[in-house]
Amino acid sequence: MDELLLSREIVRIGNRAVKKAQKESLEMGIPNVYSLNGVIFYQLPDGTITTDQPEEYKKITLKR
Repeated sequence: MDELLLSREIVRIGNRAVKKAQKESLEMGIPNVYSLNGVIFYQLPDGTITTDQPEEYKKITLKR
């Protein structure tokens, strides 16, 4: 398989895995998080898109 075809196949597999993970997260009630031009957006399980941070994420603290 040439490099271009291999690259396309890897991207296709990755895209499919991401869509599956996003769907599973929403089904478990976990909002998906996206960033566009430095602005964070949340996709809530009901399909709403918002820039307001959901309560689930306010409880999380990052360890550095």
